[in-house]
Amino acid sequence: MNLLLTGAGAPGGPGIIKALKSYPLLMITAADANPEASGRFLCEQFELIPKASDPDFIDVILRICEEKQINIVFPLVTKELFHFAKHKARFQALGIKVIVSDEEPLNLANNKRKLYEHLQSQQIAVPEFYKVNTIDEFKDAASKLDYPHRPFCFKPSVGNGSRGFRIVSRSVDEFDLLFHHKPNVTFMSYEKALEILESQTFPELLVTEYLPGEEYTVDTMIKNGKPFIILPRLRSQMRDGISIGGTFVNEPEIINYCKQIIESIPLHGPIGIQVKKASDGSFKILEVNPRIQGTSVAAMGLKINLPLIAVMQEFDMELEFMPKEIAWGTKFLRYYEEVFYK
Repeated sequence: MNLLLTGAGAPGGPGIIKALKSYPLLMITAADANPEASGRFLCEQFELIPKASDPDFIDVILRICEEKQINIVFPLVTKELFHFAKHKARFQALGIKVIVSDEEPLNLANNKRKLYEHLQSQQIAVPEFYKVNTIDEFKDAASKLDYPHRPFCFKPSVGNGSRGFRIVSRSVDEFDLLFHHKPNVTFMSYEKALEILESQTFPELLVTEYLPGEEYTVDTMIKNGKPFIILPRLRSQMRDGISIGGTFVNEPEIINYCKQIIESIPLHGPIGIQVKKASDGSFKILEVNPRIQGTSVAAMGLKINLPLIAVMQEFDMELEFMPKEIAWGTKFLRYYEEVFYK
């Protein structure tokens, strides 16, 4: 089985490659727009590809697939997903599978405002939220969320990672942030937010209530809209928005909540969901990541190989991947590792 892994230099790329290489009959070709992508040096074959924004992106991928006799494409980059979903039929015509959801549910899951509106229409709990396109709408949303008595959050409706996300609080100490915290702190003063937003045109924002409780990442595996794996993990350590430490927890409320979300949107494959505890103790969604998450390889500590399951389910392979009992309470830490090359 020949697999093309795009985004091999993504933060989660090396871990996903290692997980896939545990199956010796899987031949992996790494691909990335960066010629020095870390995943390049963990695979025997590498292809330099254009970025997803390049108009030739899909044609280049198809050419590589034909030359390498690729059976399945596994994208790791969010921006690539939409091109793969749009052109999935071109790959299917060549007998090539792509691990990606269909275009319509993918677009819904990736647009936070549309996602929240959809879930709200299905009577599924979401944070209080407001769509914002102007500075006056931003001020009005802050007022409705009871600022300055309570902090609030904002983020672009369409984006990935933690880009554009900030928590606005009246208690922000700019001096303390400058000298006692690393630059990736997400807190911001109201005045600073207004200064930035008033400086130029900004994208549509989702302004939401602040959820003060613990944050969880949920790794799921879905087959044609039906979830069969839901693994919540408490995020105890993060770096640049990526989990580097946590604990797998058996939290039925989170599992049932995520099941409702998944069953309302016909997604497919490995999907990540972020939830956080609200002030009333309930769990509410932050976002859906419609692809495999880099830290999903932490489930290897539970003897669950999510990247490999994602591949095998595309071929309806009846292999036993799940342990008889899940070792809830398992903790994990991720760390840097080097590759050397000339």
